[in-house]
Amino acid sequence: MPWSNQSGGGGGWKGGNGGPWGPRPGGGGQQPDLEEILRRSQDRLRQAIPGGRMGGPFLGLIVLGLIAIVGFFGFTVRVQPDEVGVVLRFGEFVRLLPDGLNFRWPYPVERVELPKVTRINRTEIGMRGSSDTRDAASTIRDVPEESLMLTGDENIVDIDFVVFWQISSAPDYLFNIQNPAGTVKDVAESAMREIVGQSDIEPILTAARAKTEAAAEDLIQRTLDGYGAGIKVVQLQLQKVDPPAQVIDAFRDVQAARADQERLRNEAQAYANRVIPEARGEAERILQGAQGYRDQVIAEAKGEADRFRQVLDEYVKAPDVTRRRIFIDTMQRILTDTDKIIIDGKDGAGVVPYLPLSELQKRAPATTREEGPQQ
Repeated sequence: MPWSNQSGGGGGWKGGNGGPWGPRPGGGGQQPDLEEILRRSQDRLRQAIPGGRMGGPFLGLIVLGLIAIVGFFGFTVRVQPDEVGVVLRFGEFVRLLPDGLNFRWPYPVERVELPKVTRINRTEIGMRGSSDTRDAASTIRDVPEESLMLTGDENIVDIDFVVFWQISSAPDYLFNIQNPAGTVKDVAESAMREIVGQSDIEPILTAARAKTEAAAEDLIQRTLDGYGAGIKVVQLQLQKVDPPAQVIDAFRDVQAARADQERLRNEAQAYANRVIPEARGEAERILQGAQGYRDQVIAEAKGEADRFRQVLDEYVKAPDVTRRRIFIDTMQRILTDTDKIIIDGKDGAGVVPYLPLSELQKRAPATTREEGPQQ
């Protein structure tokens, strides 16, 4: 029955003033006919649809299109290259999805978590980075309640460090720990305090930085593996290792004095390493020279003694000849390298000219070489 013919309480909506839309604008109190409105809507829909009919294959195509759209978005999930899809069926882990388009049951049957497994995460301990990069001094904020640590020799050291980590097992990362970033921070701070508590302050401040980094990184990884966190520690970097700010000047003076001491010790050791071998070599040279001189003197003495015995034997046989021979040899040895002047001793008439034939023989080759190019 049309709604315009319904009556209630002695009057219908069409003729009354209490219709569902109220009085029509423009007066008259005439109410709109609902059946007329529905008819006009159907006419407009028929005009928009080819053929003027709503039923048939066209309606089926619309339904199939709607089903395909709902199915595509309801049964597929897109996994980015830096992600891995973790499928939960009624809250229980069932499988992993690789990157790309993957099919799954729509919610609430299956739900997909997409952790970023290739992203390197950064956790800071003892400091916080600022978002304001215009002022370099304000980019780092110190957190002393995290950075101040007690060393094994009962000193306090201020350490800021950064832990870089990534997801190694997505299911363990999602289900075994509730707050991964907070867990990494707490574990890193605890591990660093343990390593520092077993070391003296001087090695930590000077030569043992790399050793401290390696020991802390290994302890953090072992602790997270014990939790089954599914996290891999990529690197640990010490950013600042200093004494507390109140005593840093005194510590730096002590370090400078120790550095000077070490430098002077090294210089003294280098000088000793250079001088001692030189002294030993000089001593060995003197000893060898003395040994050679001794052997030479002994050999010459023995030779002179043997020569004297031989001369003595000849002297016994012919004394005059031996004396003359000794005189001639001695004069020859003496006059070889001296200037000689021969004087006639019979009547003292004058000086006999001396012709130095040996000197002329020495000068002759030199004169020949000088005259050669002129010819």
